[in-house]
Amino acid sequence: MQSERFFHTASILTNGKVLVAGNFGDELCSPDRTELYDPSTGMWTTTGRMNFVRCAHTASVLNNGKVLVTGGVGCPTAIINTAELYDPATGNWTTVSSMNSARYLHTATVLTNGKVLVAGGWDDSATPFNSAELYDPVTETWTSAANMHIARGPHTATLLSNGKVLVAGGETDTAELYDPLTGLWTITGSLHARRYHHKACLLTNGKVLITGGGNYETPTDMTEIYDPSTEKWIITGSMKYSRFEHTVSILTNGMVFVTGGTTDSDYCLNSTELYDPSTGSWTNANSMHLKRCDHTATTLRNGNVLVSGGYDNGVITNTAELYNSSTASSTSTNNMNNAMNFEII
Repeated sequence: MQSERFFHTASILTNGKVLVAGNFGDELCSPDRTELYDPSTGMWTTTGRMNFVRCAHTASVLNNGKVLVTGGVGCPTAIINTAELYDPATGNWTTVSSMNSARYLHTATVLTNGKVLVAGGWDDSATPFNSAELYDPVTETWTSAANMHIARGPHTATLLSNGKVLVAGGETDTAELYDPLTGLWTITGSLHARRYHHKACLLTNGKVLITGGGNYETPTDMTEIYDPSTEKWIITGSMKYSRFEHTVSILTNGMVFVTGGTTDSDYCLNSTELYDPSTGSWTNANSMHLKRCDHTATTLRNGNVLVSGGYDNGVITNTAELYNSSTASSTSTNNMNNAMNFEII
């Protein structure tokens, strides 16, 4: 990549390209460069620069195709409340109204009505809080939403098939639901374990799978499923590896693909595995060429998964690789500044 990156975001645009933005690398103070991956050519090109340096932020693709980024850690390590929009038609970033609260490691969820719900996260003392707010793409303004019952971060937020938002974990085993129709939060079933830096994904059957995370630096291999019809969690098959700061991707066949992550504060993984919702079991998949934590993984329209950036043992990388879901193999892509092709070893 133009800059080594981790704690960045990767968003699949309506044209099928992937927008990579933000960075915790390059000494924090110059990673406002953003770039695009084109699956049709396998190449990366630079695009507009963000107006603010940020990492550990969120990126949401709006119904109009623009990308909203919010909050994060700025330079030098200040927590910010700024927000801005990327327009794929022009390749430019424009600022919009700032959030009411500065936050990072929060969540942002595009609701069925097109608004964006931002919830929780950490403040400048790494303390989780319970506030939430709503962004309206029509007016490009923020309004306060009802507070969550529990302060949480880093947690997960998943848009359910019924339009509600399930938030789970974040230094707690609790979960709650946001109803856009009422604007209220209600407590729902609790997880079987305290989790943070975990991941959640919506399965094709409408249930939510939670993977990894842990209770303060101790990751788990235990996974569990939330059923919206009963509002209860059930434990399902355990992963092959305990991990947090990993990624989860839904493949076109409905299986869940997990990559990388860490088992402690120093040791990252290159292992990957697949979860089959029909059997509730995990199987090993091909390993990545590099060990990665706090990277991104994006399911492309052709079904392949693009993995980019991350770090291992304090070394941040600018490399990327592709997982071929049809042949269950991993092939390296060119480095993101198009200088040369490489083989990751």
